[in-house]
Amino acid sequence: MNELFERIGGKEAVNAAVDIFYQKVLSDDRISRFFDSVDMDLQRRKQKAFLTYAFGGPNNYAGKDLRSGHAHLVAQGMNDTHFDAVVEDLEATLVELSVPSDLVGEVKKVAESVRDEVLGR
Repeated sequence: MNELFERIGGKEAVNAAVDIFYQKVLSDDRISRFFDSVDMDLQRRKQKAFLTYAFGGPNNYAGKDLRSGHAHLVAQGMNDTHFDAVVEDLEATLVELSVPSDLVGEVKKVAESVRDEVLGR
């Protein structure tokens, strides 16, 4: 059980985290505008599949790669400040779910590892 996916609690934990995370994101004035025209049910399903894969679980993600999936948001002005807000909301979600701090740190490292790809650099 050394994959991050299993250590944070597997599918149930990822599903709970994504649901809480998007509640935070949609109420975060710094980034909520990027989700105005998004089908949030579809977004949650895609994010659950992506995070499961990114954390070392089964790969059921069939969406776009990070660069092309976020290119329209970069065109709308998404930048490092917005990425930081997403990471903050993710960290707050994990803390709310009582995920141990070492695992929160690992999740943040995974998020940071895709910053340049998401921001099209």
